[in-house]
Amino acid sequence: MSTTRLSSKGQVIIPRSSQSASLGTGQELVAIDTEDGVLLRPASAFPVTTLREVAACLPFTGKAKTLEDMEAAIKAGAKKKA
Repeated sequence: MSTTRLSSKGQVIIPRSSQSASLGTGQELVAIDTEDGVLLRPASAFPVTTLREVAACLPFTGKAKTLEDMEAAIKAGAKKKA
């Protein structure tokens, strides 16, 4: 086990022996308070979003497709590949 110190600026250097392969220079970390201390985890590459937020960025101005329309399109696409 390695040890490190907290600087006067609140900075901590993670010893190389404690770094995982997923951590690199400039990696953003999330600090989580736990009963035993502070847990550092890599920050998510993308913000958490909902399906509604993602789908809202897909513009569609035509008539809504029915389930039958979608199934027919899938069958037609499968026939083209076969």
